Amino acid sequence: MNVYVRELASAVARQGNEVDVFTRRDSPLLPDTQLVEPGFRVHHVSAGPARSLERHEQEDHVKVFTDVVAAHFLRHGTPDALHANYWLSGLAGHRLKHELGLPLIMTFHTLERVKADHFEGESADRAHQEAAIFACADAVLASCEVEAAQFVDYYNADPARVHVVPLGVQHSFFAPGDRRAARQALGRDQDDVMLLFVGRLQALKGVELALETLITLRRRGCDASLAIVGGPSGPDGGATLAALHQRVDEAGVIEHVSFVAPQSHQLLSTWMRAADVTLVPSRSESFGLVALESSACGTPVVASAVGGLLTLVEPGVNGELLASRDASDWADAVSRVVADNADSALSNSAVLLAQRYTWRSAAQSLDALVDRMMDVGLVRC
Repeated sequence: MNVYVRELASAVARQGNEVDVFTRRDSPLLPDTQLVEPGFRVHHVSAGPARSLERHEQEDHVKVFTDVVAAHFLRHGTPDALHANYWLSGLAGHRLKHELGLPLIMTFHTLERVKADHFEGESADRAHQEAAIFACADAVLASCEVEAAQFVDYYNADPARVHVVPLGVQHSFFAPGDRRAARQALGRDQDDVMLLFVGRLQALKGVELALETLITLRRRGCDASLAIVGGPSGPDGGATLAALHQRVDEAGVIEHVSFVAPQSHQLLSTWMRAADVTLVPSRSESFGLVALESSACGTPVVASAVGGLLTLVEPGVNGELLASRDASDWADAVSRVVADNADSALSNSAVLLAQRYTWRSAAQSLDALVDRMMDVGLVRC
Protein backbone atom coordinates (compact mmCIF):
# COMPACT_ATOMS: atom_id res chain seq x y z
CA MET A 1 0.00 0.00 0.00
CA ASN A 2 2.84 2.41 0.79
CA VAL A 3 4.36 1.77 -2.64
CA TYR A 4 0.95 2.29 -4.26
CA VAL A 5 0.35 5.65 -2.58
CA ARG A 6 3.88 6.88 -3.21
CA GLU A 7 4.08 5.89 -6.87
CA LEU A 8 0.53 6.83 -7.83
CA ALA A 9 0.78 10.24 -6.12
CA SER A 10 4.04 10.95 -7.98
CA ALA A 11 2.56 9.90 -11.29
CA VAL A 12 -0.57 12.02 -10.76
CA ALA A 13 1.56 15.03 -9.83
CA ARG A 14 3.59 14.56 -13.01
CA GLN A 15 0.33 14.88 -14.94
CA GLY A 16 0.27 18.51 -13.78
CA ASN A 17 -1.92 18.06 -10.69
CA GLU A 18 -1.43 19.13 -7.10
CA VAL A 19 -1.40 16.13 -4.74
CA ASP A 20 -1.51 16.32 -0.95
CA VAL A 21 -1.10 13.10 1.02
CA PHE A 22 -2.12 13.03 4.70
CA THR A 23 -0.73 10.32 6.96
CA ARG A 24 -0.57 9.87 10.71
CA ARG A 25 2.66 11.06 12.32
CA ASP A 26 4.57 8.04 13.68
CA SER A 27 7.73 9.89 14.73
CA PRO A 28 8.30 13.23 16.50
CA LEU A 29 11.17 13.93 14.09
CA LEU A 30 8.95 14.19 11.01
CA PRO A 31 8.22 17.66 9.59
CA ASP A 32 4.64 18.89 9.40
CA THR A 33 4.87 19.03 5.62
CA GLN A 34 7.41 17.44 3.30
CA LEU A 35 7.77 18.24 -0.39
CA VAL A 36 8.41 14.96 -2.18
CA GLU A 37 8.59 16.45 -5.66
CA PRO A 38 6.93 19.37 -7.48
CA GLY A 39 3.19 19.10 -6.97
CA PHE A 40 3.38 16.31 -4.38
CA ARG A 41 3.42 17.02 -0.64
CA VAL A 42 3.09 14.73 2.37
CA HIS A 43 1.48 16.10 5.56
CA HIS A 44 2.23 14.35 8.84
CA VAL A 45 -0.86 14.61 11.04
CA SER A 46 -0.56 14.50 14.83
CA ALA A 47 -3.22 12.02 15.91
CA GLY A 48 -2.31 9.80 18.83
CA PRO A 49 1.23 9.01 19.99
CA ALA A 50 4.04 9.89 17.58
CA ARG A 51 5.20 6.29 17.17
CA SER A 52 4.31 3.26 15.14
CA LEU A 53 1.02 1.64 16.12
CA GLU A 54 -0.48 -1.73 15.33
CA ARG A 55 -3.47 -1.62 13.01
CA HIS A 56 -5.95 -2.40 15.79
CA GLU A 57 -4.67 0.62 17.76
CA GLN A 58 -5.12 3.13 14.99
CA GLU A 59 -8.91 3.22 14.80
CA ASP A 60 -9.05 5.13 18.10
CA HIS A 61 -7.26 8.06 16.46
CA VAL A 62 -9.27 8.33 13.22
CA LYS A 63 -11.55 11.10 14.59
CA VAL A 64 -8.65 13.36 15.58
CA PHE A 65 -6.90 12.63 12.28
CA THR A 66 -10.04 13.61 10.36
CA ASP A 67 -10.48 16.77 12.43
CA VAL A 68 -6.95 17.92 11.57
CA VAL A 69 -7.38 17.20 7.84
CA ALA A 70 -10.71 19.05 7.79
CA ALA A 71 -9.13 22.06 9.50
CA HIS A 72 -6.33 22.04 6.91
CA PHE A 73 -8.87 22.13 4.07
CA LEU A 74 -10.75 25.01 5.68
CA ARG A 75 -7.52 27.02 5.96
CA HIS A 76 -5.93 26.18 2.63
CA GLY A 77 -8.87 25.27 0.38
CA THR A 78 -10.62 22.04 -0.47
CA PRO A 79 -9.37 19.60 -3.12
CA ASP A 80 -11.34 18.54 -6.18
CA ALA A 81 -11.58 14.97 -4.88
CA LEU A 82 -10.59 12.73 -1.98
CA HIS A 83 -8.75 9.43 -2.51
CA ALA A 84 -8.76 7.25 0.60
CA ASN A 85 -6.50 4.21 0.92
CA TYR A 86 -7.36 1.37 3.33
CA TRP A 87 -10.53 1.19 5.37
CA LEU A 88 -9.30 3.42 8.21
CA SER A 89 -8.62 6.24 5.75
CA GLY A 90 -11.99 5.39 4.24
CA LEU A 91 -13.62 6.27 7.56
CA ALA A 92 -11.97 9.69 7.39
CA GLY A 93 -12.85 10.12 3.72
CA HIS A 94 -16.48 9.12 4.28
CA ARG A 95 -16.92 11.81 6.92
CA LEU A 96 -15.04 14.50 4.95
CA LYS A 97 -17.13 13.78 1.87
CA HIS A 98 -20.31 14.69 3.72
CA GLU A 99 -18.93 17.61 5.69
CA LEU A 100 -17.25 19.28 2.70
CA GLY A 101 -19.30 18.00 -0.24
CA LEU A 102 -16.37 16.30 -1.98
CA PRO A 103 -16.35 13.21 -4.24
CA LEU A 104 -14.76 10.18 -2.58
CA ILE A 105 -12.57 7.68 -4.43
CA MET A 106 -11.74 4.56 -2.43
CA THR A 107 -8.97 1.97 -2.69
CA PHE A 108 -9.29 -0.70 0.00
CA HIS A 109 -6.14 -2.79 -0.65
CA THR A 110 -7.50 -5.54 1.64
CA LEU A 111 -11.06 -6.38 2.61
CA GLU A 112 -12.28 -8.03 5.80
CA ARG A 113 -14.87 -10.32 4.19
CA VAL A 114 -12.43 -11.53 1.54
CA LYS A 115 -9.76 -12.24 4.17
CA ALA A 116 -12.30 -14.04 6.35
CA ASP A 117 -13.38 -16.24 3.45
CA HIS A 118 -9.82 -17.16 2.41
CA PHE A 119 -8.12 -17.29 5.79
CA GLU A 120 -9.49 -15.76 8.97
CA GLY A 121 -11.32 -12.56 9.80
CA GLU A 122 -10.34 -9.88 12.28
CA SER A 123 -13.43 -7.78 12.98
CA ALA A 124 -17.12 -7.88 12.11
CA ASP A 125 -17.22 -4.15 12.80
CA ARG A 126 -14.57 -3.53 10.15
CA ALA A 127 -16.64 -5.42 7.57
CA HIS A 128 -19.68 -3.31 8.52
CA GLN A 129 -17.68 -0.09 8.14
CA GLU A 130 -16.31 -1.22 4.78
CA ALA A 131 -19.83 -1.92 3.56
CA ALA A 132 -20.90 1.60 4.56
CA ILE A 133 -17.97 3.09 2.64
CA PHE A 134 -18.83 0.99 -0.43
CA ALA A 135 -22.38 2.31 -0.29
CA CYS A 136 -21.25 5.93 -0.22
CA ALA A 137 -18.03 6.09 -2.26
CA ASP A 138 -18.43 7.82 -5.60
CA ALA A 139 -15.84 5.47 -7.10
CA VAL A 140 -14.06 2.36 -5.85
CA LEU A 141 -10.83 1.35 -7.54
CA ALA A 142 -10.08 -2.31 -8.21
CA SER A 143 -6.66 -3.49 -9.31
CA CYS A 144 -8.07 -6.16 -11.63
CA GLU A 145 -11.31 -7.77 -12.78
CA VAL A 146 -11.02 -10.47 -10.10
CA GLU A 147 -10.98 -7.85 -7.34
CA ALA A 148 -13.82 -5.93 -9.01
CA ALA A 149 -15.96 -9.08 -8.91
CA GLN A 150 -15.14 -9.53 -5.21
CA PHE A 151 -16.49 -6.04 -4.49
CA VAL A 152 -19.82 -7.01 -5.98
CA ASP A 153 -19.96 -10.51 -4.51
CA TYR A 154 -18.87 -9.69 -0.96
CA TYR A 155 -20.18 -6.14 -0.52
CA ASN A 156 -22.96 -5.75 -3.09
CA ALA A 157 -21.05 -2.86 -4.66
CA ASP A 158 -22.65 -0.99 -7.54
CA PRO A 159 -20.72 -2.23 -10.62
CA ALA A 160 -21.16 1.20 -12.24
CA ARG A 161 -19.03 2.74 -9.49
CA VAL A 162 -16.29 0.10 -9.58
CA HIS A 163 -13.37 1.06 -11.83
CA VAL A 164 -10.47 -1.23 -12.70
CA VAL A 165 -7.20 0.70 -12.50
CA PRO A 166 -4.24 -1.72 -12.52
CA LEU A 167 -1.17 -0.87 -10.50
CA GLY A 168 2.09 -0.07 -12.20
CA VAL A 169 5.71 -1.00 -11.75
CA GLN A 170 8.70 1.33 -11.52
CA HIS A 171 10.55 0.06 -14.58
CA SER A 172 13.57 2.26 -13.86
CA PHE A 173 14.23 0.05 -10.81
CA PHE A 174 12.59 -3.25 -11.70
CA ALA A 175 14.26 -4.29 -14.93
CA PRO A 176 16.13 -7.38 -16.16
CA GLY A 177 19.84 -7.70 -15.54
CA ASP A 178 22.66 -10.16 -15.14
CA ARG A 179 21.80 -12.79 -12.52
CA ARG A 180 25.40 -13.64 -11.75
CA ALA A 181 26.27 -9.99 -11.19
CA ALA A 182 23.25 -9.57 -8.88
CA ARG A 183 24.30 -12.60 -6.85
CA GLN A 184 27.84 -11.36 -6.64
CA ALA A 185 26.60 -8.00 -5.35
CA LEU A 186 24.55 -9.76 -2.66
CA GLY A 187 27.22 -12.30 -1.77
CA ARG A 188 25.04 -15.23 -2.85
CA ASP A 189 26.04 -18.64 -4.14
CA GLN A 190 26.33 -18.54 -7.93
CA ASP A 191 25.25 -22.10 -8.62
CA ASP A 192 22.34 -23.04 -6.36
CA VAL A 193 18.63 -22.69 -7.14
CA MET A 194 17.75 -19.48 -5.32
CA LEU A 195 14.17 -18.97 -4.16
CA LEU A 196 12.89 -15.59 -3.03
CA PHE A 197 9.99 -14.57 -0.79
CA VAL A 198 9.18 -10.88 -0.40
CA GLY A 199 6.46 -9.65 1.92
CA ARG A 200 5.22 -9.09 5.42
CA LEU A 201 5.94 -11.96 7.78
CA GLN A 202 2.41 -12.91 8.77
CA ALA A 203 0.24 -15.96 8.30
CA LEU A 204 -1.84 -14.35 5.51
CA LYS A 205 1.21 -14.06 3.24
CA GLY A 206 2.01 -17.79 3.53
CA VAL A 207 5.71 -17.44 4.21
CA GLU A 208 5.74 -20.78 6.00
CA LEU A 209 4.80 -22.48 2.70
CA ALA A 210 7.80 -20.85 1.02
CA LEU A 211 10.02 -22.34 3.72
CA GLU A 212 8.45 -25.79 3.41
CA THR A 213 9.00 -25.64 -0.35
CA LEU A 214 12.71 -25.04 0.22
CA ILE A 215 12.89 -27.88 2.76
CA THR A 216 11.15 -30.25 0.34
CA LEU A 217 13.50 -29.37 -2.52
CA ARG A 218 16.58 -29.96 -0.39
CA ARG A 219 15.24 -33.30 0.83
CA ARG A 220 14.93 -34.29 -2.83
CA GLY A 221 18.60 -33.53 -3.33
CA CYS A 222 18.18 -30.13 -4.97
CA ASP A 223 20.88 -27.60 -4.06
CA ALA A 224 18.45 -24.78 -3.22
CA SER A 225 18.41 -21.74 -0.96
CA LEU A 226 15.72 -19.32 0.17
CA ALA A 227 15.91 -15.60 0.92
CA ILE A 228 13.02 -14.23 3.00
CA VAL A 229 12.87 -10.45 2.56
CA GLY A 230 10.51 -8.68 4.96
CA GLY A 231 9.72 -8.06 8.59
CA PRO A 232 7.03 -9.20 11.03
CA SER A 233 3.72 -7.39 10.69
CA GLY A 234 0.46 -7.36 12.62
CA PRO A 235 -0.42 -8.97 15.95
CA ASP A 236 0.84 -12.39 14.83
CA GLY A 237 4.00 -11.17 13.09
CA GLY A 238 6.36 -11.90 15.97
CA ALA A 239 4.95 -15.40 16.41
CA THR A 240 5.26 -16.05 12.68
CA LEU A 241 8.93 -15.06 12.69
CA ALA A 242 9.66 -17.19 15.76
CA ALA A 243 7.95 -20.20 14.18
CA LEU A 244 10.02 -19.76 11.01
CA HIS A 245 13.28 -19.73 12.97
CA GLN A 246 12.22 -22.83 14.90
CA ARG A 247 11.31 -24.68 11.72
CA VAL A 248 14.62 -23.72 10.07
CA ASP A 249 16.47 -25.14 13.06
CA GLU A 250 14.38 -28.35 13.17
CA ALA A 251 14.83 -29.01 9.45
CA GLY A 252 18.57 -28.37 9.53
CA VAL A 253 18.50 -25.77 6.76
CA ILE A 254 19.94 -22.84 8.69
CA GLU A 255 22.79 -22.47 6.17
CA HIS A 256 20.33 -22.31 3.28
CA VAL A 257 17.76 -19.77 4.56
CA SER A 258 18.48 -16.04 4.83
CA PHE A 259 16.26 -13.60 6.75
CA VAL A 260 16.65 -10.17 5.18
CA ALA A 261 15.23 -6.89 6.50
CA PRO A 262 12.75 -5.01 4.26
CA GLN A 263 14.60 -3.50 1.30
CA SER A 264 14.34 -0.26 -0.65
CA HIS A 265 13.19 -0.47 -4.26
CA GLN A 266 16.75 -0.12 -5.51
CA LEU A 267 17.98 -3.08 -3.45
CA LEU A 268 14.83 -5.18 -3.75
CA SER A 269 15.19 -5.30 -7.52
CA THR A 270 18.69 -6.73 -7.08
CA TRP A 271 17.32 -9.56 -4.93
CA MET A 272 14.73 -10.29 -7.61
CA ARG A 273 17.31 -10.35 -10.39
CA ALA A 274 19.44 -12.70 -8.29
CA ALA A 275 16.66 -15.26 -7.77
CA ASP A 276 15.70 -18.16 -10.00
CA VAL A 277 12.09 -18.12 -8.81
CA THR A 278 10.00 -15.76 -6.68
CA LEU A 279 7.43 -17.47 -4.46
CA VAL A 280 4.14 -15.68 -3.71
CA PRO A 281 2.19 -18.15 -1.52
CA SER A 282 -0.41 -15.67 -0.21
CA ARG A 283 -3.73 -16.98 1.03
CA SER A 284 -5.40 -13.81 -0.25
CA GLU A 285 -3.99 -11.10 -2.50
CA SER A 286 -5.85 -8.12 -3.95
CA PHE A 287 -3.23 -7.52 -6.65
CA GLY A 288 0.19 -9.04 -5.98
CA LEU A 289 2.69 -6.28 -6.73
CA VAL A 290 5.64 -8.52 -5.82
CA ALA A 291 4.73 -10.87 -8.67
CA LEU A 292 4.63 -7.98 -11.12
CA GLU A 293 7.92 -6.51 -9.92
CA SER A 294 9.58 -9.92 -10.12
CA SER A 295 8.34 -10.39 -13.68
CA ALA A 296 9.70 -6.96 -14.62
CA CYS A 297 13.12 -8.17 -13.42
CA GLY A 298 12.83 -11.27 -15.59
CA THR A 299 12.37 -13.66 -12.67
CA PRO A 300 9.56 -16.24 -13.03
CA VAL A 301 6.92 -16.52 -10.31
CA VAL A 302 5.25 -19.48 -8.60
CA ALA A 303 2.16 -18.11 -6.89
CA SER A 304 -1.12 -18.99 -5.23
CA ALA A 305 -4.10 -19.02 -7.57
CA VAL A 306 -5.93 -16.26 -5.68
CA GLY A 307 -7.07 -12.68 -6.27
CA GLY A 308 -5.03 -10.46 -8.52
CA LEU A 309 -2.32 -13.11 -8.91
CA LEU A 310 -4.69 -14.82 -11.36
CA THR A 311 -4.19 -11.89 -13.74
CA LEU A 312 -0.46 -11.31 -13.14
CA VAL A 313 0.86 -14.86 -13.48
CA GLU A 314 0.20 -16.71 -16.72
CA PRO A 315 1.13 -20.41 -16.44
CA GLY A 316 3.79 -21.31 -18.94
CA VAL A 317 4.44 -17.65 -19.71
CA ASN A 318 5.97 -16.12 -16.58
CA GLY A 319 5.55 -18.91 -14.03
CA GLU A 320 2.90 -21.13 -12.49
CA LEU A 321 -0.27 -20.78 -10.39
CA LEU A 322 -1.19 -23.30 -7.69
CA ALA A 323 -4.46 -23.89 -5.87
CA SER A 324 -2.71 -26.43 -3.65
CA ARG A 325 -0.94 -25.50 -0.43
CA ASP A 326 1.04 -28.74 -0.36
CA ALA A 327 4.79 -28.09 -0.29
CA SER A 328 5.40 -31.09 -2.58
CA ASP A 329 3.24 -29.49 -5.28
CA TRP A 330 5.09 -26.21 -4.87
CA ALA A 331 8.46 -27.95 -5.09
CA ASP A 332 7.30 -29.69 -8.27
CA ALA A 333 6.25 -26.33 -9.73
CA VAL A 334 9.59 -24.73 -8.87
CA SER A 335 11.45 -27.58 -10.55
CA ARG A 336 9.32 -27.26 -13.69
CA VAL A 337 9.80 -23.50 -13.86
CA VAL A 338 13.57 -23.73 -13.42
CA ALA A 339 13.76 -26.36 -16.17
CA ASP A 340 11.47 -24.40 -18.51
CA ASN A 341 13.54 -21.27 -17.99
CA ALA A 342 16.87 -22.90 -18.81
CA ASP A 343 16.92 -20.96 -22.10
CA SER A 344 15.46 -17.78 -20.45
CA ALA A 345 12.15 -18.21 -22.29
CA LEU A 346 10.08 -17.54 -19.17
CA SER A 347 12.30 -14.61 -18.19
CA ASN A 348 11.83 -12.94 -21.56
CA SER A 349 8.08 -13.49 -21.49
CA ALA A 350 7.88 -12.17 -17.93
CA VAL A 351 9.53 -8.89 -18.90
CA LEU A 352 7.18 -8.43 -21.84
CA LEU A 353 4.15 -9.13 -19.64
CA ALA A 354 5.24 -6.60 -17.02
CA GLN A 355 5.69 -3.86 -19.60
CA ARG A 356 1.89 -3.58 -19.85
CA TYR A 357 1.78 -2.04 -16.37
CA THR A 358 2.96 1.52 -15.70
CA TRP A 359 2.19 4.07 -12.99
CA ARG A 360 1.72 6.68 -15.69
CA SER A 361 -1.15 4.68 -17.15
CA ALA A 362 -2.71 4.33 -13.68
CA ALA A 363 -2.40 8.08 -13.11
CA GLN A 364 -4.01 8.86 -16.45
CA SER A 365 -6.96 6.60 -15.59
CA LEU A 366 -7.38 8.27 -12.19
CA ASP A 367 -7.09 11.74 -13.72
CA ALA A 368 -9.81 10.95 -16.24
CA LEU A 369 -12.01 9.49 -13.51
CA VAL A 370 -11.78 12.65 -11.40
CA ASP A 371 -12.71 14.76 -14.44
CA ARG A 372 -15.83 12.65 -14.99
CA MET A 373 -16.78 12.80 -11.32
CA MET A 374 -16.66 16.61 -11.38
CA ASP A 375 -19.54 16.58 -13.89
CA VAL A 376 -21.94 14.43 -11.86
CA GLY A 377 -23.57 14.75 -8.46
CA LEU A 378 -22.29 12.99 -5.37
CA VAL A 379 -23.54 9.54 -4.44
CA ARG A 380 -25.77 9.72 -1.39
CA CYS A 381 -25.58 7.30 1.51
